[in-house]
Amino acid sequence: MTHVVTDNCHRCRFTECVSVCPVECFHFDDNMTYIDPDVCIDCGGCIPACPVAAIFDTFNMPEELDHWITINKEKSKALPVLFEKLEPLSKADKLKEKLGF
Repeated sequence: MTHVVTDNCHRCRFTECVSVCPVECFHFDDNMTYIDPDVCIDCGGCIPACPVAAIFDTFNMPEELDHWITINKEKSKALPVLFEKLEPLSKADKLKEKLGF
């Protein structure tokens, strides 16, 4: 099992997940974060920390989000490691509200 960041993170990039992660498995770009499945230790701490419910473990992930497994694996290998919490993107709070959180 691994954990996967999905589309709810897109254009929000809240990084509370990074603050609770005991390993450095998060990577980021200008729009969102991604989890490196080879580094993630499956602790699950990131799931409740995410304010927009963007993170799933692969066993409990809705089937329509399965494509995010490959996206996380590929993107995490090409992007820098995220070591600390960042400020959310400028429209993150509006997107959070739109998502119902």
